Amino acid sequence: MKFSIEYVGRYKKKDSATEIDIEVEDIDTKELMESPVRLEKIADYILANHHRKTHNKEFTAMFCVSSIETLIKYYDLFYKKKEAGQHDLKIATIFSYVANEDDADANGFIPEELSISEEPKVLYGLHAHSREKLDEYIEHYNKMFGTKYSTKDSESFYNYYKDISKKVKERKIDILLVVNMYLTGFDSKPLNTMYVDKNLKYHGLIQAYSRTNRILNEQKSQGNIVAFRNLKNATDEAITLFSNKDAIDVIIMKPYEDYVKKFNEAINELLRITPTEDSVNELQTEDDELEFIKAFRDLMRIKNILTAFSDFKWDDLQMSEQLFENYKSKYLDLYDKVKSDHQKEKVSILEDVDFELELIHRDEINVAYIIHLLIKLKSKVRKDVSQTEKEIFNLLNTEAHLRSKRELIEKFIKENLPVIEDTDDIPQEFEKFWNVEQKKAFNKLVKEENLTPSKTQTLIEDYLYAEREPLRDEILELLEGDKPSVLERKKIGDRILKKIINFVDTFINGLVGN
Repeated sequence: MKFSIEYVGRYKKKDSATEIDIEVEDIDTKELMESPVRLEKIADYILANHHRKTHNKEFTAMFCVSSIETLIKYYDLFYKKKEAGQHDLKIATIFSYVANEDDADANGFIPEELSISEEPKVLYGLHAHSREKLDEYIEHYNKMFGTKYSTKDSESFYNYYKDISKKVKERKIDILLVVNMYLTGFDSKPLNTMYVDKNLKYHGLIQAYSRTNRILNEQKSQGNIVAFRNLKNATDEAITLFSNKDAIDVIIMKPYEDYVKKFNEAINELLRITPTEDSVNELQTEDDELEFIKAFRDLMRIKNILTAFSDFKWDDLQMSEQLFENYKSKYLDLYDKVKSDHQKEKVSILEDVDFELELIHRDEINVAYIIHLLIKLKSKVRKDVSQTEKEIFNLLNTEAHLRSKRELIEKFIKENLPVIEDTDDIPQEFEKFWNVEQKKAFNKLVKEENLTPSKTQTLIEDYLYAEREPLRDEILELLEGDKPSVLERKKIGDRILKKIINFVDTFINGLVGN
C-alpha cells in the first residue's frame, strides 16, 4: 500500500491548504521548533483536518513528536482545547525512559527504548516532572475508559501499555501521541494516519511510516503521512536506500492534482456509458449495467483518495457534489436490485460484483442524525421546510445503510410528524414508532416462515453479538413442525437468512453512531 505524504508549512506552494505559518525549513532549532505559537498552530491544523484524514474517524492516527517535553506540551494543548469544547477526539499517550530524555531524536534515528516491563529504569528513569505528567495523563485515560492504571508499579504500567495497544486496534483511541513507542513493530490495521513533528531518517523513517499502511479494505486506499518538518529529502533517501530510486514513484502517492486529473478522466468514461443520471434506468442488459457499475466504482475509488487531501474541494472537479450523489443513488438502486431480486432462476452476472459499499459508508450519518434533521424540519416555518425535506430524502437515497429504513422514515414524516406539537418529543415518539414497526415486522417474519419466535429472537441476538452470519443448520432449527427435505434445505435456509439479515439491517444497524 502506498503512502500519501503532505509536508505542512511555509515551504509549500501558495494557496494550498497545507500552508500554515510555521517555520520548517533550515531552522531546526529547539527554541523555534518548540515555540508555543508553532505547537498551537500544528494542534489546530490536526483538529481541522483529522476527520478528513481518517474518513470521519473510520480510521485512527498516531502523532509522533521529538521529545517527551514536546509531547507534554502537545498533550496539554489538545486537552485544554477539548475541555473548551473545541473537539471531541479521544487522545491518549504513553512514554517511557530513553537514554537522553531531553533530546531523544537528535540524530534522526529512533532509539531503543527500554523494555516496557523492565523495572525500575523504565519509569524511575523519567524526570520527576515527566513522571507526574504521565500519571496525570493515565488518570485522564482511566476516566475516559473506566480503567485503573498507574505508574506505581511496572505491572500496572505494562497493562496500561497493552490496553492502549488493544484500544487503538479497536478504534477506540482517535490519536495516540508518542515519542518513540509504537513506531516500530506495532501493527494496527485501522491506523491510517501518522502526524510527524520529529526528525526521522533511514530505517527509523520507513518503520514509522509503515505503521499506517497495513491493508484493511477498499476505503483504506493509502497510509497518510502529515509532516510538520521538511522530511522530503530524508524520505527520498530512506526509500532509495531500502529499495531503489525508482521505488519513490511506486511507494509515494502522486500529488493532489494528478488525482483530480484521474477523477475527471473517470467522469468522461462514466458519461460515455450513461450521459445523464436518468440514462442509468435505460441500460438494456446486465452487461451494460456491469459497465456502469465498474465505471462509477472507479470514480468512487479516486474520490476516496482525493477526500483525504487537505486541498480537496469539489470546485476542482468536473462534476458537482450533487451530481455525484445522484449517480450514487442510481448505483445503490442497482445494488438493491441485485441483492433483493431473488425471484430470478437464471444466474446474474452482477451477483458476484463487489460494490465496495465501504467507500460510501459515513459513520456520522445515522438514524440519530436523521432525527436531528426531523427536529430541524419541524422547527422551520412552512416556506423553509422543503429544503430540509430534500436533505432528508437525499440522505435516505444516497446513504447505503439508510436505504433499508427509507420507507419507514418516510412513513413517520408523513403520518406521525405532523401531529407532534413539541419538537422535544420527536426522539421519544420516533423510538415508540420504531419499536411498533419492528415488532410488526418480526411477527410477520416468524409467521410467514413458520419460525419459533423465542428461538428466532435468540438467534438474532447471537448474530449481533458474534457479528457472524448464522449457519444454515442454525436457521433450519428455527422452523416449527416438519423440517424441509434435503433438496429444499438450501433454498429455504437461504431465504430465511436473507430475511433475518434484512430485518437487522432495517431495524437495528445504523440506529446509533459508532
